[in-house]
Amino acid sequence: MAWKTLLLEKRDQVAVLTLNQPEKRNAMTMEMGLEFKSAIETLKQDREVRVLLITGRGSSFSAGGDLQSAFDQFEAPAAEAKANIIRFYKTFLSVKELEIPTIAALKGHTIGAALCLALACDMRVAAADTQMSMSFIKIGIHPGMGASYSLPRLVGTARAFEMCLTGDPIDAAEALRIGLVNQVVETGQLDDAAFKLALRIARNPAVPARYLKRSIYQALDTDLERALDYESSAQVICSLTEDMKEGLAAAREKRKPVFKGY
Repeated sequence: MAWKTLLLEKRDQVAVLTLNQPEKRNAMTMEMGLEFKSAIETLKQDREVRVLLITGRGSSFSAGGDLQSAFDQFEAPAAEAKANIIRFYKTFLSVKELEIPTIAALKGHTIGAALCLALACDMRVAAADTQMSMSFIKIGIHPGMGASYSLPRLVGTARAFEMCLTGDPIDAAEALRIGLVNQVVETGQLDDAAFKLALRIARNPAVPARYLKRSIYQALDTDLERALDYESSAQVICSLTEDMKEGLAAAREKRKPVFKGY
């Protein structure tokens, strides 16, 4: 399927979803959000894809929410404005509905709602030139799109307060230091580095990867006993797969396993 604001391609069991409005620094509009949700629904049906990589075309990941579109929403009555805002949130946060691991490849401007989209992914790789900010307060508005949920879980409450209350940008090196991103690479190497990480994950067995994603997020809001219960169930399910049999055989035979995804 073709979209106006996005590009979607598949390479070696990795789907690459590109925000494709470089002339606007990939500003996030409702049109892009609806197309983004459509792309996610497409990926939900594709069992061949094992990892999603999200990036932006041009020099920036995204400059965040399109300001004119955002302020137009507030012209509506309060209840209608709130409903529209939540609808906008959920189009991009639909990425969290995927069972497969997700990676955001960040570069240049990664601001406001764009950083929230990156936080909704499971991992983040940043180019050295990336500037990230929770800039909402700079325009007199409260952070949105899950910022107050995702950011403290990654960097702690004190750093989340600092980022949100100042709105000041941080660079890629600082983002790595505080645990906001997984890797920092030279700007010209971002696409290759992010894809290599995605491919390393895609080549591992798909069934435990999908269960692992669910177990990590569930464990953030549960107790040890429930975590153990889920882990043991997942291990039993994995034991029934051909990939586990292949993994054990390869270990015995001292060779590299060849996983098939089931």
